[in-house]
Amino acid sequence: MTRMHMFDSPLFLGFEHFERTLDRIAKSSAEGYPPYNIEQIGEDRLRISLAVAGFSEEDLNVHRDGNQLVISGRQKDSDAENRVFLYRGIASRQFQRSFLLAEGIDIEGAHMTNGLLHVDLRRPLQEGRIQTIKIDTPKKSVDAAKALDIETGDAS
Repeated sequence: MTRMHMFDSPLFLGFEHFERTLDRIAKSSAEGYPPYNIEQIGEDRLRISLAVAGFSEEDLNVHRDGNQLVISGRQKDSDAENRVFLYRGIASRQFQRSFLLAEGIDIEGAHMTNGLLHVDLRRPLQEGRIQTIKIDTPKKSVDAAKALDIETGDAS
């Protein structure tokens, strides 16, 4: 069975990388840990908030790899041997979350508040862009038309 592609139309020129990106995102979105929010906090600002209860700042790593924001966490269980859990409902497994960033998005910084890791982003405001393209007549075509006029005896 042939897979239907979103950008199959010949009117979409140069969008192949978007389709590959969407495929990659669809595959990685199955993992749900840790939960996160993405909110708009200003006209040109975004905030990604991850629920990282139990993780300290030292357990977390936030970095940019090309156009991806990568957030990972690994708890150091130094006192885990001395603890006996009757029930363990708070996840403490390691994780890695990747967010694909559009071109021009800057990472302003990260901070933790009440078990939430916040990463603030700034995206450039898009300005309307209208461009008029001058239509040139190639010199060879003009010369060929003049030669044709001379051969046919047309004087214009």
